[in-house]
Amino acid sequence: MARRHWHLETFVCSIRGHCAPAATVARLRPVDRDLGFEEGGHRFARCLRCDAWVQAEPPAEPTSDVVPPEHLLDKPRRGRELRDAVVLRIISVDRALHSLVFGLLAIGLIVLDLKLGPLKSWANRLLRQVDAAVNNSGTASSQNFLSRQLHKLLGLHQGTLKILILTAVAYCVVEGVEAVGLWRERRWAEYLTALATAGFLPFEIHELTKRVTVFRIGALVVNVLILIYLVYAKRLFGIRGGKQADAQADLADA
Repeated sequence: MARRHWHLETFVCSIRGHCAPAATVARLRPVDRDLGFEEGGHRFARCLRCDAWVQAEPPAEPTSDVVPPEHLLDKPRRGRELRDAVVLRIISVDRALHSLVFGLLAIGLIVLDLKLGPLKSWANRLLRQVDAAVNNSGTASSQNFLSRQLHKLLGLHQGTLKILILTAVAYCVVEGVEAVGLWRERRWAEYLTALATAGFLPFEIHELTKRVTVFRIGALVVNVLILIYLVYAKRLFGIRGGKQADAQADLADA
């Protein structure tokens, strides 16, 4: 039995539909046989993306009388060009999620900044009650944990919160810009994403030195893979011939 291979073109066609120009014209000519033909009262048209032959009925409202010349056909992306577009969309979604998280974090910090005074008063009262309970009943791990968290809240300063808010807003904006630019496949967005990802890696490594978690390891691996893909596969910063070589590779695959 022949082994079946998974093709990205087939997957995209399953979502967006086939791109078969011969299925949308009024009539087919003998010269159009590579794109479509009619047999036994049925029409068969070839998809320009996945090369599958699909059965179609002559359209009630054709787009044109005959299939346009090849140089006028709106050819879908395939091969390397399609793969790069899909990968960029995936990275774009990742960046959009990051932007959402930083945006929610910024909102939470702003609320905390506005309510910091009353929160500190409440924390101070609760801390006295916790300390009194510990002194009366002995050391309790849950009470000690609560006491440490209350001390952290009391140690917060308005200046520190404002720095955190500005940082969260900045990351929210940058990640949002990256997401939009990558979705629209702009090369400047690829550079911005590569620089931002590389700049964030030292902080991720520093967090791992303090505490190793599956989430932190996963985030680091994903960002390293994204950085490698952008720099190597997209030929950023002159790697592997730079933009000119990237354009030539697209033409070769077309």
